[in-house]
Amino acid sequence: MTIFYFTATGNSFAVAKKIGGTSRSGSSFLSIPQVVSNSHLHFKDDVIGLVFPVYGLGLPEMVRAFLKKATWEADYAFAVGTYGCLPGAAARNVQRFIRKQGNRLDYAQSLLMVDNFLPGFDIGDQIAKIPRKQTDAHLAQITVDIQNRKPLDAKACFFWRVASVVMKQGERTVMGSKQGQRYIVNGSCVKCGVCAKVCPAGNIAVTERVAFGDQCERCLSCLHLCPKNAIHMRNEKSAARWRHPEVSLSEIIAANNRSRCEQPEA
Repeated sequence: MTIFYFTATGNSFAVAKKIGGTSRSGSSFLSIPQVVSNSHLHFKDDVIGLVFPVYGLGLPEMVRAFLKKATWEADYAFAVGTYGCLPGAAARNVQRFIRKQGNRLDYAQSLLMVDNFLPGFDIGDQIAKIPRKQTDAHLAQITVDIQNRKPLDAKACFFWRVASVVMKQGERTVMGSKQGQRYIVNGSCVKCGVCAKVCPAGNIAVTERVAFGDQCERCLSCLHLCPKNAIHMRNEKSAARWRHPEVSLSEIIAANNRSRCEQPEA
């Protein structure tokens, strides 16, 4: 089993590990930021999966870029979109997008988890709601479905199909390439460089100051994983931060640190 994943605060990687841990033949986990720039993106395995966070009711831009380039051969393929509030038509849309690119996708599902979007949600409140989200029970069912190679065509009503398009277009129009300019670095910063290492877009440089470029994926990994809680947004709902308890900081750095992408392809 090969699972591609994109993670900011560990949710999607935790899901990938849980699903991949059920594979009798072992699983390979490939971080999309580490492979998206490769010229050769053809993969072959008995099972291929994709786990991604839902941003603005749709795909993160880097995940979309990866799917436009990647091809694969598999007996069974699945996708799971993690979300914290509303999934919109993300599962339906990713299934149709992947098939349009000529790749197989037998199963597409969404999974409710902690929402790390600070302008919209109080992290403390999100953590308190974990029992009601029933993430573990839902993930267990998804895992059984994948083990049994269940086919599932994702559905979405007309409202959510339209809302997903409008939301994603609005996100691109309003935020554009200026998201990094919305971050505030306060005096607690010690220039440790963690923010640069966890940025999947390689969009942060740390010298005598922290500088943000114009390639922000809007994942908020830098805010949540700063060890000094020094990075903020003016409209954030709380100073509390989130990292999935089953994913370490070092794992996220290994997944997202773009300096690793400079290594020769295998």
